[in-house]
Amino acid sequence: MILRKWLLLGALLAGMAGAYTVKTGDTLYSIARRYGTTVSDLQRLNNLTGTTLEVGQVLRVPGEATLTTPAGTPVPAPASTPAAPRPAPLPEEQLRPTAPDARIAGVNIQVPDSLRMGDAFVVRLSGARAGQATVRFPSEVGEDVRKPNEVLKPVGGAGEYLVLGRVVLGKTTPVVYEVMVGGELIRGRIPVRGLDQPIQHLNLPPKIGGLLKDPKKEAEDAAVNRAYERRTPQAWTRPFAPALKGAKATSSGFGQPRTYVAGSDITYHYGTDYPAKTGTPVLAVNDGTVVMAGMYTVRGGLVVIDHGAGLTSLYFHQSRVVVKPGQKVTRGQKLGEVGSTGLSAGPHLHLEMRVRGEGTNPAGWMNRLWPR
Repeated sequence: MILRKWLLLGALLAGMAGAYTVKTGDTLYSIARRYGTTVSDLQRLNNLTGTTLEVGQVLRVPGEATLTTPAGTPVPAPASTPAAPRPAPLPEEQLRPTAPDARIAGVNIQVPDSLRMGDAFVVRLSGARAGQATVRFPSEVGEDVRKPNEVLKPVGGAGEYLVLGRVVLGKTTPVVYEVMVGGELIRGRIPVRGLDQPIQHLNLPPKIGGLLKDPKKEAEDAAVNRAYERRTPQAWTRPFAPALKGAKATSSGFGQPRTYVAGSDITYHYGTDYPAKTGTPVLAVNDGTVVMAGMYTVRGGLVVIDHGAGLTSLYFHQSRVVVKPGQKVTRGQKLGEVGSTGLSAGPHLHLEMRVRGEGTNPAGWMNRLWPR
């Protein structure tokens, strides 16, 4: 029955430049990026009530006249002008893995068997030449990430080195990594699974939701993005610890697709929320340097810590901040107190762990020196 529905819709769309057939690994987010539009516009355009897709499903994409679905319901054209599309992914020959028996003399490579979108992970290098290697992730080209395919130097010593990787939210196509020493190169792939979470509609009251359109938000976002650009040496030597003692995450978990106000675009939740009483101490998850600290329009009472190796932690909505930019902090040190400032409807801590600016699941860091 479901297949018949897609075939009927496909017949209606056949021959139209605005038709797209869902392939394995596609998400609404990845298709929206491909066509320079938004998840919300794709949902409106196709009368979708969720984000679940099926292989073979035919979607209408922006740029054509109004379509009538098999049920007879008109699908409106998108109200917004699509943004310019991102650069196309690299050609397949530049993403194809090297032969399984290919080796770089003096370098052993270890990566996870599989990943989920939003994971942080490590490429582990060992051997006499491991410290000379560089690592890149060419599958990032064309994705909505900061500094895609950046050349990364491993951290470590004594023949054991690591490079942090990240899986952008919305990505379910494989992560492709490259390890290079001199002119020798190894390229491999790691499969990625989705999170399959339902859309959360927060429906914040206008007084709070209106902060998303506040003119000061642009400067706030720019300052946070500058923090993400830092590339400093690894500052931590102990496993990461919780930012609140004894607190448990809410149902508004990491990676959840959500809308903040009725009719707004769907975005991902880049951190994890921990409910707690106002005034509860907020603690540094590990050693590092404070690069932002103060009260901001959307993030409220905010502290940003640079831990080195491309990793930053962020602490939102605090009622009080007790550290200053430039200050060195240690794991467990008090940064401020829980509150409900900025884009918040109740007292809680929003914690983010960003790898080179991209949100990764905080749970993957807790009580570990590195993610898996």
